[in-house]
This record gives sequence, C-alpha cells and structure tokens, in this order.
Amino acid sequence: MIRRIIRKRRPAPTLAGISLEEELALIRVELMYGLRVNREAYLRRKVDERNEMATRMRERDAADMLTDLRGSLERAVQPTVVDLHSRRRQHSTQDPEPA
Repeated sequence: MIRRIIRKRRPAPTLAGISLEEELALIRVELMYGLRVNREAYLRRKVDERNEMATRMRERDAADMLTDLRGSLERAVQPTVVDLHSRRRQHSTQDPEPA
C-alpha cells in the first residue's frame, strides 16, 4: 500500500517557489484560522495554475486576451460620474471663511 501511495504521489514542483509575501500570507492563514497549510500541495497548485495560464495564453491571440481583460475590468469597477460644474457652484456659493 505504501508503494502505491509513493507511486501516485506527484513530485514536488521545481520551477516554483514560495515568495516571502506568499509565505507570510500562509502563516497568517494558519494563525488566524488554526489551519495547517501543506506547502508541497500549495507549490503543486501554483505550478498547475501557471501551466494552465500558459496553455490559455498559447491558445489565444493578444487581441482576444485584451478584450477579455477590458471586459472583466469594466465589470469589476463601477464607473463613478462626477459633475464638476455642480461641485464648482457649491464651492463658489459658500461664503468665504473670515480670516
């Protein structure tokens, strides 16, 4: 049984490392939530995500990626409309403060 587990276990990724910021975030999660984060599993997940992103980028051209990025940014950020003329009128109608 142990041999089966060892054979099925994926090797630890060699191209990815945990940055200082990521390590601090993992420690914060462990302390705040009382969880134990498996660093090897975290690194495997990071490599998998990197590979998935590379595959996605190879399959698409830059214009499509830019269009998708622009669309997601527009959905994420609600535009704020500011009427500068009304703001100027409010400030100009107020009495100046005595010095």
